[in-house]
Amino acid sequence: MEETGCEKVHIIAHSKGGLDVRYMVSSLGMAPCVASVSLVSAPNHGSKTMDALTRLPRWAFRLAGFFVNLWYRLLGDRHPDFCAVCGQFTTAWAQEFNRANPDEEGVLYRSYAGAMRSWRSDVFMWWQNLIIGLVEGENDGLVTAESAQWTGFQGVWRGAAGRGVSHMDEVDFRRRPLRRRGEVFDVVDEYIRMAAQLKELGL
Repeated sequence: MEETGCEKVHIIAHSKGGLDVRYMVSSLGMAPCVASVSLVSAPNHGSKTMDALTRLPRWAFRLAGFFVNLWYRLLGDRHPDFCAVCGQFTTAWAQEFNRANPDEEGVLYRSYAGAMRSWRSDVFMWWQNLIIGLVEGENDGLVTAESAQWTGFQGVWRGAAGRGVSHMDEVDFRRRPLRRRGEVFDVVDEYIRMAAQLKELGL
């Protein structure tokens, strides 16, 4: 704001970043500086799958954490800590977080979700999608469409010809449009559309 001279900022936040932004706006007093918050597949209501995992015996939970951390290291995360963050993905934690961080008046909230058509939609998210799908239903490989729904819900991204959109697709991990049966879905276009809509609203 100091560099550009703008009065407020628009924030687009993905995944757990959405919770960080909601906390910043509601609990850290940043609402006067924020015009809008757009949440993309943020786990706003937690995960029933995580509820089930945290009830596992400690040894089994740690073993699961080892393999999950190994997978995410392969994907580029240098310091994954599955077990440490699990508590912040339970439905009970989400309920308390939502109570403590309500929407702030004067800030426009919008939310979006992604959903994979099946576990075949993304080779990097297949096993997560399969497990979460069995426990909870439609999801993007990490977050269910139900959990992502928050104020101003704008719908579910389903990709080209229903191919589906994964948690990694939402941040353009492959750096290319998704193509299926002659249709094209480019997530970059969705972010451009977000910005255009905010401009049209005069924000």
